[in-house]
Amino acid sequence: MNSYVFLDRMHFFARHGVGGQETIVGNDFIIDLRLKTDIGRAAETDDVINTVSYADVYEAVKTEMAIPSKLLEHVCGRIIKRLFREFPTVESIDLKLSKRNPPMNADLDAAGVEVHCDREESV
Repeated sequence: MNSYVFLDRMHFFARHGVGGQETIVGNDFIIDLRLKTDIGRAAETDDVINTVSYADVYEAVKTEMAIPSKLLEHVCGRIIKRLFREFPTVESIDLKLSKRNPPMNADLDAAGVEVHCDREESV
């Protein structure tokens, strides 16, 4: 059985971007996150110690989002490294990071990066 802990559509205001103005003005970002982990023991015990706490995951992501970066790829890499380090039962991570209304003279809602990473091949 495959099992996952997920956090959908986390909203953050951050200062990521290549353009100097982006680091001053900032922008809205959305993260979708799915962590593959065995929830079998938690299903039996009803104890949060036997699973990945999505509240703790949120706090880790929030901390990384507060650190400005030029590239969303860099932000994703930092988030993935931190989650693998802090949550040893996570086997793989699916992460989608979207920048709302990117400053590129295009009619689109968001642009960003999607990453799938297994623990063995983590960035």
